[in-house]
Amino acid sequence: MKGSVGLSRPCLSLKLVSDKVGSLLCCHGSPNKYSRLDSKLETKVLEVKRNAPATLSIRSINALILKFPHFREGLKEIRTVFEQFDEDSNGAIDREELKKCLQKLQFHVGEEEIDELFRSCDVDDNEKIKFNEFIVLLCLIYLLMDAPSSGSTSKIGSPVVESTFNTIVEAFLFLDKNGDGKLHKKDVVKAFNDAFPLEKSPSHVTRTRFKEMDWDRSGKISFRKFLFAFLDWVGIDGDDEDHMAEI
Repeated sequence: MKGSVGLSRPCLSLKLVSDKVGSLLCCHGSPNKYSRLDSKLETKVLEVKRNAPATLSIRSINALILKFPHFREGLKEIRTVFEQFDEDSNGAIDREELKKCLQKLQFHVGEEEIDELFRSCDVDDNEKIKFNEFIVLLCLIYLLMDAPSSGSTSKIGSPVVESTFNTIVEAFLFLDKNGDGKLHKKDVVKAFNDAFPLEKSPSHVTRTRFKEMDWDRSGKISFRKFLFAFLDWVGIDGDDEDHMAEI
């Protein structure tokens, strides 16, 4: 599997989602709208990095791509949860349905935090959370949760979902080469090219990857922005197999 092939083919789908979400973010709020949440996420990412093992399993972009089937298995389980709590079967979850879902998943989140996370993931401001937004929201809550104080090592009720979120966080840490909780262009280029020179991607492909994640052209990619782009890269709908074939 060539790194340049694995990185160049998802370009179109990534561009579509980044253009769509990026334009929505620009139209419906200033970049500062999410600064408080992004700051909390940044702190948590750095905390995970400090506590992470010295050797992480994702050490190259191809190693990350090989984990796509693992991601999809976790996303299928999240899809089941989503459909269970989409009580009116309209393809989206409202605030009341979300509260029931979080209780079922043992996510102990206060009203204020739920509202903040709901707004940050409802990118089209329609007071509904679609499936891709739901994944991002759950992953953000998972990252922000404190570790259990009891003897249990599990933060949520589903080992598959928990493993999926842990691996997504590790993917972000792989790209965050300078360890500041944000992705910068030079860090992404370094992650894509330096570890395994034989898997080196063409420079224009790497630049495109970064631009597609950098919706507001701020030069910095938060964990939240990374999640939206990454999920489209992996493929979360009926085109999952097509995405894998293309990569």
